[in-house]
Amino acid sequence: MSTPLTPHTRDDDAGARLIEPLYQEILRRNVGETEFHQAVREVLETLGPVLTKRPELVDARIVERVCEPERQLIFRVPWSDDAGGIHVNRGFRVEFNSSLGPYKGGLRFHPSVNLGIVKFLGFEQIFKNALTGMPIGGGKGGSDFDPKGRSDAEVMRFCQSFMTELHRHLGEYTDVPAGDIGVGGREIGYLFGQYKRITNRYESGVLTGKGVGWGGAQARTEATGYGCVMFTDEMLRVRGQDLDRRRVVVSGSGNVALYATEKAQQLGATVVACSDSGGYVVDEKGIDLDLLKEIKETGRGRVADYAERRGRDAHFVAGRGPWEVPCDVALPCATQNELTAEDAAVLVRNGVQAVAEGANMPTTPEAVRVFQEAGVAFAPGKAANAGGVATSALEMQQNASRDSWTFAHTEERLAEIMRHIHDTSHETAARYGAPGNYVVGANIAGFELVAEAMLAQGLI
Repeated sequence: MSTPLTPHTRDDDAGARLIEPLYQEILRRNVGETEFHQAVREVLETLGPVLTKRPELVDARIVERVCEPERQLIFRVPWSDDAGGIHVNRGFRVEFNSSLGPYKGGLRFHPSVNLGIVKFLGFEQIFKNALTGMPIGGGKGGSDFDPKGRSDAEVMRFCQSFMTELHRHLGEYTDVPAGDIGVGGREIGYLFGQYKRITNRYESGVLTGKGVGWGGAQARTEATGYGCVMFTDEMLRVRGQDLDRRRVVVSGSGNVALYATEKAQQLGATVVACSDSGGYVVDEKGIDLDLLKEIKETGRGRVADYAERRGRDAHFVAGRGPWEVPCDVALPCATQNELTAEDAAVLVRNGVQAVAEGANMPTTPEAVRVFQEAGVAFAPGKAANAGGVATSALEMQQNASRDSWTFAHTEERLAEIMRHIHDTSHETAARYGAPGNYVVGANIAGFELVAEAMLAQGLI
């Protein structure tokens, strides 16, 4: 049985009456897609005041249309391994909403990928992309293929098979994928090469996250992690604080976590812990980022290896998340639903002041409520981790103009966009009677932008 929506803002009862039947219908039509249900619920429970004040959105059934993807693609991906064995994976692309521009969102290669996961990510992407202020719609895709342990040749054959099917749905004005978990520069290169081969076009803007030497943007690798920390710093500044000399805990040790750590250190913070699926490492002197990058990016090792090589300065805790480590700022940068209500309670008891989601929906709804009730500044992923897709849109700009920008210029643009997202979310929350609630502010601000475009474009 589903739990009724519990709106966060004024006009709660009226809003709940409008959206509760819709939520129940979404549950009925999307059976078993629990992550998608969670993402939709988290947005719908904040929209009551908007729908109460703007009945034209109800009459046009904007919410129903936003929650239904424009197109859902599922396809077979056959490929052969180095020994000649044949494998069959499943590919996905959910083109969710194009009211603001071409579908934009990453590809995830991971055994956990299914339609519900891709729909949850694509739904979040609609509002995240809208918040950037860039002309991009929302989409997401991927496969249940696992690149871990596979040779470069095996990954290449998989990517070529995947793109052979997907290419007919892509285009710089249609749908522009990027990377996500399991899809880095290597995979983007193989995907782009196959697209170029099939189409006989050097259409740079059809994929983002490319190598800098062949159409990629400076700072794209760093953008999601950097942007998350930039947003965190803006949240603290509103409270008369900053990141200087703060203790920070980061979950994960992939791309987002590494560059969140880097930017936090640049702003004067001490990052004392990070993690992977095996456990977490604590380094009270501060994470040695060069060593961690060497282990994770070059050696594809584990954080346990970091503790071993760091010596007495660090220790590894197996099988647990890092949230028991006392900190001022927590940055969940690993995967969905990794930070529970119990974890949130521990963080609050230990004095956490700000939490920003570097990953997509890493904090459970119950944990979000714990933070909000305790007065902790909390930034949802659709706002805090929008730096990656924002820089992808900057990459598209450069591709369209046959131009390239310096790292410093791109980072400056990224900082401007993250300030814009923060200020828009903060001001919208206050305007709708929920000051300081970035969940409400980000959801409503993103929704209003998409809703206005959908109204203008008619019933399509």
